Amino acid sequence: MLYFPNAKINIGLNVISKREDGFHNLSTLFYPLQLCDGLEIVENGLDHTRFTQSGLTIEGELTDNLVYLALLLIKERFEIPNLDIHLHKKIPFGAGLGGGSADASFMLKALNEMFNLELNTQELIDLSVQLGSDCPFFIINTPCFATGRGEELVPTDLDLSGYRLVLVNPNIMVSTPEAFRYVTPHEPFTSLEEAILNPLPSWKGLVENDFEKSVFCQYPAIQELKTKLYQEGATYVSMSGSGSSVFGIFKNTVAWNREVIDPSYFVWEEIIK
Repeated sequence: MLYFPNAKINIGLNVISKREDGFHNLSTLFYPLQLCDGLEIVENGLDHTRFTQSGLTIEGELTDNLVYLALLLIKERFEIPNLDIHLHKKIPFGAGLGGGSADASFMLKALNEMFNLELNTQELIDLSVQLGSDCPFFIINTPCFATGRGEELVPTDLDLSGYRLVLVNPNIMVSTPEAFRYVTPHEPFTSLEEAILNPLPSWKGLVENDFEKSVFCQYPAIQELKTKLYQEGATYVSMSGSGSSVFGIFKNTVAWNREVIDPSYFVWEEIIK
């Protein structure tokens, strides 16, 4: 069977406080994109599972891959046959887009569907959070406010349909643990839930990503992307997650000049549905 794990963006990201478990309490809004990887899973009739990969090169050992770890979580609870698993990577790594988390969560959902495991949504969420803090979002995969580590989700009816989203990744890997080191946790003056209620044109300066200040200092090219997208007429621009991707939300009637972006950068454009 074939599945298409999709990316997400963070609309606003506030680091509220440091937790006793070493993580941070966050407030963010996850919004799904149409940008997808491809995940194919078939029974192979062999005495072992095979994993292959194409597209963007995945560094590291197979045993570190979140798709493989998701498989092991299911195998701890259920007897399932050996598989051929193929992952085609299109979502950039270290980009604040949740590509690895999406792959892992879609693997859990795929196995649940393929083998009639009858895991409900909450059970899938409980499994997925063991793989990553934003994995639970991809179980639900609709716009959600997220708190806690990012795993406490409340669906929202935020509707950006009809706007055009331009996503740019400058091929810079930003370490999430490193990004957290330079952020001072604090309560925002206006909560994200309140800020989002304002009209989109007023989000600039109101709906903020707390990682931008430190990440921009370390990687000026990322800040330059934000400036360029505003110059091209975007209504709202932000870095996603801890970076390095930057997205701009444009009125569909606004034309922007793609030539202002370095041709070596990854660019994705979609009409939001």
